[in-house]
Amino acid sequence: MGLSRLSSRLKYSACVLALLAGPAAHAGLFDDEEARKAILDLRARIQTSDDAQRLRSEQLAKQLAELQSEQLGTLRRSLLELNTQNEGLRAELAKLRGLNEQLARDVAELQRKQTDLSQGLDERLRKMEPQKVVLDGKEVLVEPDEKRLYEAAVASVRSGDFVEAAGSLSAFQRRFPASAFADSVRFWLGNAYYGKRDYKDAVTVFRAFVNAAPEHPRAPEALLAMANCQLELKDAKTARRTLDELIKAYPKSEAAQAGKERLASLK
Repeated sequence: MGLSRLSSRLKYSACVLALLAGPAAHAGLFDDEEARKAILDLRARIQTSDDAQRLRSEQLAKQLAELQSEQLGTLRRSLLELNTQNEGLRAELAKLRGLNEQLARDVAELQRKQTDLSQGLDERLRKMEPQKVVLDGKEVLVEPDEKRLYEAAVASVRSGDFVEAAGSLSAFQRRFPASAFADSVRFWLGNAYYGKRDYKDAVTVFRAFVNAAPEHPRAPEALLAMANCQLELKDAKTARRTLDELIKAYPKSEAAQAGKERLASLK
């Protein structure tokens, strides 16, 4: 449509020039053939320009498409790498969580064992600490082993196992010579010797007991038992002196009343 208009305009311009110039000028004008060639030439140049422009546009479109494709590929690779990294981080995080949970369990178990160990240690320390006991009306401090061995030995005396009792009480004296149980141990040891008919040793132990603890609540009993041992040894004279000592030293005791009866029987 543009080329047709241009051709018409060229033809119109050529006619006007021919009329104005007259016959002389008319001879110099382009004829129709030349005008047609000019138009074709112009059309060709325009077509060439359009083709070049279209080619350039196609090239630019191709380059843009290639660039977009390259960028898209780069973006896809980046996204893939990022996704792979994310998966790796998730796996590492899950592993760390698992380790953290295991560590928490280990810590809890360690704390439980430490608590048990501490409680066990406290219990053992309590067993090793001196204990308060009431002995013959007095409160004293004794070692746990000391208390246990003493009670076991006295239990042997009361059960009638005098041989075992004598051995245990003698061993106790050697192990705990300054024990708060020392006076009571002498009294029960004298009874153990008396029970197994070892009267001579019984007299010796009872005498040591009375001399060491004359204010002891069992001192009157010890003198009465000592007199009985002396009678068993056929030493009535010494037995009477022991009974006299009992009556004079502890007149209000039950042992003194029994001693009076025994002394009367000897006369």
